[in-house]
Amino acid sequence: MHAPCAYDLVNVMYTLALPKAVEHWSLMTLREKLVKIGTKIVRHGRYVTFQMAEVAVPRDLFAHILHRIDRLRLAPAPT
Repeated sequence: MHAPCAYDLVNVMYTLALPKAVEHWSLMTLREKLVKIGTKIVRHGRYVTFQMAEVAVPRDLFAHILHRIDRLRLAPAPT
């Protein structure tokens, strides 16, 4: 990934996806707590579960961040 793309991705995360509770996190903290953690992904039917140590990020905070990221998706085009 080129540096401008990486910068844009981080900027989007900071401005649109991160809740106020973690707006003080540095880039290093963001990387260590959300990107560089060991996570097991379990698929079952239509559901995907992330299994990770809760010491990295509390469950409710992680769910809040995922919800904010999900809201960034484009709405389906009207048919």
